[in-house]
Amino acid sequence: MRFGFWLPVFGGWLRNVDEEGMDASWDYARDLTQRAEQIGYDLTLIAELNLNDIKGVEAPSLDAWSTAAALAAVTNKLELMVAVRPTFHNPALLAKQAANIDQIAKGRLSLNVVSSWWADEATKYGVKFEQHDDRYARTAEWLEVVNGCWSQQHFSYSGKYHSVSDNMLSPKPVTQPRPTFYAGGESETAKQLIASKCDAYLMHGDPPDIVAAKVTDMRRRREQLELPPMKYGIAAYSIVRDSEAEAQKELARVTDVRQSARGYANYQQWITGSNLEQKISLEDYSVSNRGLRSGLVGTPEQVSARLEEFAAAGVDLVLLQSSPQREEMERFAAQIIPGQDRSNGLRAGGMRDGQEDRRG
Repeated sequence: MRFGFWLPVFGGWLRNVDEEGMDASWDYARDLTQRAEQIGYDLTLIAELNLNDIKGVEAPSLDAWSTAAALAAVTNKLELMVAVRPTFHNPALLAKQAANIDQIAKGRLSLNVVSSWWADEATKYGVKFEQHDDRYARTAEWLEVVNGCWSQQHFSYSGKYHSVSDNMLSPKPVTQPRPTFYAGGESETAKQLIASKCDAYLMHGDPPDIVAAKVTDMRRRREQLELPPMKYGIAAYSIVRDSEAEAQKELARVTDVRQSARGYANYQQWITGSNLEQKISLEDYSVSNRGLRSGLVGTPEQVSARLEEFAAAGVDLVLLQSSPQREEMERFAAQIIPGQDRSNGLRAGGMRDGQEDRRG
């Protein structure tokens, strides 16, 4: 199993706490990412929203793609998974930009393709906000164009949403046949699109039995399409403490919805725009991506046992959030990752089974 973390581009992950001691700044992002490489993390996910979804729309947030380019130049091992919303990016231009960053990163770039959910953000940036199935139809064409520009010269495409003619893109990405396409979604439209055009499926936080059912469903879809197996990742908010009582005390702190209302302002738009399979409470919404439902809360032994359940369910990647992030990532790396390495079989040289060596 691989371990990744969300880069805190919004200055934290708690909607009920204004100040988490982790600024939305380049200095904090750089220092955290460089430290993560040293202590055993495999990947960082750089979220893309032009407004701050966690701390309120007027709070600072980092731009995903310029931050990713800068991180590519100051890191050596981490995979840089950058979120991208097709409604905000011309696909041929994004293909060019991403190929250049993959060159800087020596083959460590990947994409998390996200179909937008936030109507207010689109309006404030002058981008047309389409309805759910239209957004996925656009995403399907967008992926065709990005893949075509990466894999061919003189590539042409004509669709409902995107057209390019005789595209020339050099240099191509270092990663071949292409940087990994990750994507998540719970609607039937989303799952069928991801199964047919992406390489990896990312899921919101849920218990292992629900995750196992989703993995089984996506495996069936891939088999029907006669495509190779996908990788599977989950979101999780981690709280690791020496005693269960301490962990539950921290859980109560991060889910106290009475502390601040500002971070919950987008709750209804997120529910409406995401077409989720399950009802989400305000307590679940206290952290991003339903991360608490994964249940990585407890002692090191309890959290490690939970991770074993996810591994048995078919999960390859856990994407962590925590607060304050650097301190909690240090704790997780010291108390959890070594045990998982032993369980999964750490390869000589420090790489885990199934992990491609991208070190430059």
